[in-house]
Amino acid sequence: MTKISDIIVVGGGIGGLAAALSIVQRTNKSVTVIEQAAEFGEVGAGIQLAPNALFVLDQLGVKEEIAKVAVFPKRLVLKDVYTAKEVAVLDLTEGFQEHFKHPYIVLHRSDLHRVLFEACQKQDRIQFMNNQSIQSVQQTDGQASVTNQNGEIYRAEAVIGADGLKSNVRKLFSNDKPICSEYVAYRGTIPIEEITSKDDVAMDDVIMWIGPNLHLVQYPVRRGELYNQVVVFKTYDYKPNGDWGTPEEMAKRFKGAHPLVVRALDFISTQFRWPMFDRLPIENWTEGNVTLLGDAAHPMLQYLAQGGVQALEDAYVLGEALEIKATYNEAFKHYQAERQPRSAMVQTSARKWGQIIHAEEDGVTTLLRDTIFNNHKATNYEVADFLYNYFNVRKGKVKA
Repeated sequence: MTKISDIIVVGGGIGGLAAALSIVQRTNKSVTVIEQAAEFGEVGAGIQLAPNALFVLDQLGVKEEIAKVAVFPKRLVLKDVYTAKEVAVLDLTEGFQEHFKHPYIVLHRSDLHRVLFEACQKQDRIQFMNNQSIQSVQQTDGQASVTNQNGEIYRAEAVIGADGLKSNVRKLFSNDKPICSEYVAYRGTIPIEEITSKDDVAMDDVIMWIGPNLHLVQYPVRRGELYNQVVVFKTYDYKPNGDWGTPEEMAKRFKGAHPLVVRALDFISTQFRWPMFDRLPIENWTEGNVTLLGDAAHPMLQYLAQGGVQALEDAYVLGEALEIKATYNEAFKHYQAERQPRSAMVQTSARKWGQIIHAEEDGVTTLLRDTIFNNHKATNYEVADFLYNYFNVRKGKVKA
């Protein structure tokens, strides 16, 4: 058993790296980030970062570097997948930034991860370990340790589980299983020059085409050099261990969609599919000197674009708690007391938003949704306060 640092962070994704950076910037503790992959990196495509994420990135000192590879859209737009009618718009320009104190940006996940990783590499008190699949966590005498796939044990004063949806650290607190929504996503980016007609894309907008049991998200990333697209739909025939959510189903689901949507499907890579899972909120994710962060604590559906953002919120609050509290257990309990209600609310809101945007035509939900959208103005920013104004409320800059 080898002590490798004061704190072990299990998982080198966006949340794990942000947590490591937050901790060393606010305390004198050392951190080892343990990652199961052979190299540190991020898979996937685009990510949307709302003002509550930009606050954290600013505090971590990486906001300016992120801005160099980001796109600053002017609008969030919901469109009808069949008619292309704009059913709701949120203006993201000056008024939005004045209201929320930070902008809304979109970028490639790998760019965000790279900037965080490079910032961590500049810190002498952060080290990294790869090819480590952590199987279990143990605690004895105020110490915590992790055991990898080879039975090797690494010891520290505390452990933070940032090991994602299928977290092994979470097993210390819950025997729950990920819940499949029966929706699947196909996603990817293409060079902007490969789009046959530039008139088919809106470079200043984040667009979500919505319809019954499906949607398509589109926006530019990496300074506008790439175009990100995510196709999501509910399977007709869910099979827990079978072949479902196939490209053939995708074509069937989107039959009759607007020509721009149908054309967009031609650019979607169907080599990889992402079944969409979340979990129900749990009341406790802290015990002794071990706690959870990000998807390990509160995995959520992607419909509010808040999964990665909530991990960043966690990282900031956790670093703050370790700075002001005398012991790990006190810090972790303080962190959880704030983050559990907040993240549980976002988890359940993401589920509800999914039901709203995917509502069946002519249903009650659709009727209520359309009534609300018809009365919405592009500058009604208060509708997003519950998500984006978290830190402003917390710091007393605006009222709850």
